[in-house]
Amino acid sequence: MPTMADVARHAGVSVATVSHVLNDTRPVLPHTRQAVLDAIDELGYTPNTLARSLVTSRTRSIGLAVSAISNPYFTEILQGVEAAALEAGYSLLIADPHDDPEHERKVVQLLHERRVDGMIVAPSADPGGLLAYLTRHRVPTVLLDRIVDAPAGGSPRFDQVCAENAEPTARLVTHLAGLGHRRIALVAGQPGLSTTVERITGYRHGLASAGLPYDERLLVHGDSESAGAERATAALLSQAVPPTALVTGNNAMTLGALRVLRAHDLAVPDDIALCCFDDFAWADLFSPRLTAIAQPSKDIGARAVRVLLERLAAPDRPARTVRLPCAFVHRTSCGCADRPERPPVPLNPTASGDPSSEPRPEQ
Repeated sequence: MPTMADVARHAGVSVATVSHVLNDTRPVLPHTRQAVLDAIDELGYTPNTLARSLVTSRTRSIGLAVSAISNPYFTEILQGVEAAALEAGYSLLIADPHDDPEHERKVVQLLHERRVDGMIVAPSADPGGLLAYLTRHRVPTVLLDRIVDAPAGGSPRFDQVCAENAEPTARLVTHLAGLGHRRIALVAGQPGLSTTVERITGYRHGLASAGLPYDERLLVHGDSESAGAERATAALLSQAVPPTALVTGNNAMTLGALRVLRAHDLAVPDDIALCCFDDFAWADLFSPRLTAIAQPSKDIGARAVRVLLERLAAPDRPARTVRLPCAFVHRTSCGCADRPERPPVPLNPTASGDPSSEPRPEQ
């Protein structure tokens, strides 16, 4: 197996120069760098990552802790994280916290003990133990998808990357109201998650914008999963005056709601209209095709990696929250006439007038 010394002899440089090229620890003239890279390629040299980490105190690895990896939304986020990490020369260590606060803290500790350079974490609804651990050990971290409120009057404690939630949900509500619906229900996610809180905020703003009253009986929690959405949707349908339209808070809950509607022999959209937060690959294969909010999931994952690498390069800079815009994908489950599918419509984060969802591409 070729060694670093073999590469140095082949390129006609010192071992130290090869090390600087591999570890990017000192500027190297372009033609010299290319000679080293050519030698590495011709000899088939593989750097000793463990030895390099002992020298640089970096493992060039990132820990990713995300629950429900089987969910298409998080699968696409993972693809974005992996592609961006690979492009930057980093490997991934992945763990599933199962949205359980105690397990969450344990898996993050295990990732930390494996000397990852930093972490990307989608926190649970009760992340106190997680945040305390990350703060105590000063772990460079980006919170993904679900954010944590900043202290009053202060900046966030951690870098955060997520999609806009409030205005896109409001858009679904106002669209349904524009089609004549007056009893619009929301099947919301797990209480305590920032995504749930923000989508409920958007739901209420959408009702207000349409001049409709808020009825607490039309807001139910599906706990971000299919079985919970089945229970929540059944409860809505059992009301004396059931809703005429549903908004579901994520793709798993959309499937649960559809299952219950079918069991009750209700046709979408003839008997009840449906719009969902989260587009997914087969949403346009349903009959009717699902009107949805599409999140930029791969971009969220890739941006989280870039923000983490910026944090590693500048550990003392203020933390920031990056929000990416969603798109409105107009199909037919809302009750609109079928037509060739149009490109998704990007949503303006300020359209709902919600101060909490003002555009924040980088804060």
